[in-house]
Amino acid sequence: MSRLIRAFCAASAAVAACSTAFAQSTALPPLVVEGGSAPAGGTSSGPAAGTATSLTVPTAAQAEAALARVPGAVAVVPDTAFKTGPARTAKDILDWVPGVWIEPKWGDDSRLSIRGSGLSRNFHLRGVQLYMDGIPINTSDGYGDFQEIDPTAYRYVEVFKGANGLRFGANALGGAINFVMPTGRDAPPLDTRIDVGGFGFVRGQAAVGGSAGPWDGFATVSSSMQDGYRDHSWGNAERASGNVGYRFSPDVETRVYVNANSVRQRIPGEVTKSQALASPQTAATNNLANDWQRNIDTLRIGSKTTVKLDSTVIELGLFGVDRHLMHPIYQWLDYRYEDWGGFARATDERLLLGHRNRVTLGVNVLNGTIHADQYANTGGAKGALLSSRVQRPENYTAYAENAFYAVPTFSIVAGTQYLYAVRDQEVLYSVNGDLNGRASFSLWSPKIGAVWDVSPDWQVFGNVSRSAEVPSFGESVAPNFLNPSLPSIPFYDIRPQRATTFEIGTRGRRPDVTWDVALYRAEITDELMCLYSSFGSCNVTNADRTVHQGVELGLGLSLLKNIAVAAGTPDRLWLQVAYTWNDFRFDGDPVFGDNRLPGAPPHIVKAELLYMHPGGWSFGPTLEWVPQAYFVDSANTLATDPYVLWGLKAAYDDGTLSAYVEARNLADVTYISSASIIDRATTASTLFNPGTGRAVYAGLRWRM
Repeated sequence: MSRLIRAFCAASAAVAACSTAFAQSTALPPLVVEGGSAPAGGTSSGPAAGTATSLTVPTAAQAEAALARVPGAVAVVPDTAFKTGPARTAKDILDWVPGVWIEPKWGDDSRLSIRGSGLSRNFHLRGVQLYMDGIPINTSDGYGDFQEIDPTAYRYVEVFKGANGLRFGANALGGAINFVMPTGRDAPPLDTRIDVGGFGFVRGQAAVGGSAGPWDGFATVSSSMQDGYRDHSWGNAERASGNVGYRFSPDVETRVYVNANSVRQRIPGEVTKSQALASPQTAATNNLANDWQRNIDTLRIGSKTTVKLDSTVIELGLFGVDRHLMHPIYQWLDYRYEDWGGFARATDERLLLGHRNRVTLGVNVLNGTIHADQYANTGGAKGALLSSRVQRPENYTAYAENAFYAVPTFSIVAGTQYLYAVRDQEVLYSVNGDLNGRASFSLWSPKIGAVWDVSPDWQVFGNVSRSAEVPSFGESVAPNFLNPSLPSIPFYDIRPQRATTFEIGTRGRRPDVTWDVALYRAEITDELMCLYSSFGSCNVTNADRTVHQGVELGLGLSLLKNIAVAAGTPDRLWLQVAYTWNDFRFDGDPVFGDNRLPGAPPHIVKAELLYMHPGGWSFGPTLEWVPQAYFVDSANTLATDPYVLWGLKAAYDDGTLSAYVEARNLADVTYISSASIIDRATTASTLFNPGTGRAVYAGLRWRM
């Protein structure tokens, strides 16, 4: 790690030193995209009066304006949409983005799927690229998780569905999510909060920020602990993040980022359906006997420099990540990830043949080395060495996009992305039968779309795009030592997943209504699917043809106004709804025909009805409804159950002091929140994660 840090620091210094010669660029158009649950006009707080905004980190309003130029489904979730509540997990941030399905499993781990991405990933995350201020959270071979996410640390979150995450080089079906910290130019001098809640949840957080001349800085630390709803699900986490920026001139700025995490988490494990519904708090027997855990220590550093020329903006970045995973499960996994990379992006906006035109060119590099050692797990202790491997993933992405405004309110957007990826494994020692191997992938993903600004607050968009996703090392076990009778599928024999997606939609925001609607159909070849399974784990291979299609609807509506306050800003009764329809199927599969793909509900409804007073307080009921069960196996023989969860919430925020109380699952419904998938399930299959029972959370926040 020391070599990585020294190399990073030297390169960052070189970038900063050579950047001082550059000059200025144009502003973004004043379009916005609704995200989160705040009514129209609600957005995260901006910089203090008289304080220049950062060049390297857009404000939430600037991010919304930039995303409004994307001809596809995107969203910006400002911190006002999640910091007025518990903000315990990523679900609290993303729940109001239609098309995003996220359900906690244990601790901070969640099952996330966007448009059916990563359905076969029974552990952690695949199919969505996660970033923290543009620095990858996913490892260099593609897997990710949520244990490093601190919801209290971010100013806003950007969501790019599918191929709409072009600027990150995101090449997966689900797209990309970018968690963005404040800077010293838009953060309060002091921001503190404390949260408590059901099942032993306690968290404290403090942040400081400020600027002086060309310098600005922001830092946040948090510490949390929880007993957990289920047995053997307790955990604690300490997280710290910060950034320091320096403005060389009005047109050049460099910012350095640091993020560190230490997480210790027990894993209760999946159980049978009958166990999940009859005794939801009970942990899996083997998880208790072998003390299953997921512990992680991470250090992430990065640097970003933004340079403005007359009509061009240049962005340069470097990063390095050191991640140590200590993970007693079926074996004791001791993995060390050393990831590094960088990016360069240039955006030029000027007239072309008398019309407004914008060109974006960029490259991304994400490489790494994984030292993957596995030992026998003897009651949670590290036993004899069973396997030692060195894995070397490489990812090189180049992309180009052009937006041509045929008329001032109609743009045609065309682009393409090229990905070259390598997955190389060297086996140093193995009694598991691990294999040496190398696979390389060369993939093009073109895209064409359009955005029509019907009015300043109403857009219509559409696109046709390709996406591609390469497998990670963890997709397959070969030979299958968990069950030698099942087929062995080496990772280097797995083909990349490819999809063509057709999408249309509309979005807008008016004083009494906001909307965000998208319809899509993705035709997929070689989808990474769990076609052979053992003990709930997957041996992934490629399906033939599959189809993912659906509707994503976000709606905010003032049902009543001027109820008790008519002068100035009126009070209102605000309805917020996020609805997702998922229709994912095999397409003429030789084994499973046109069966539904397992792992995601056909319908998901999230709603709340809040009375909102201009004095800063609000209250009302909440609803989470999954009206139809979903299958957990490709044979469509075993399914979850539908469920309805009711809650109540109340909040107060005057800009300095805020407080909330929120009750969830008031009826204490026993339900299944998420499930692993398998090819053919039986009633004895241990695939199910019970949802959390009734809980009440409360918190206080104070900003200077």
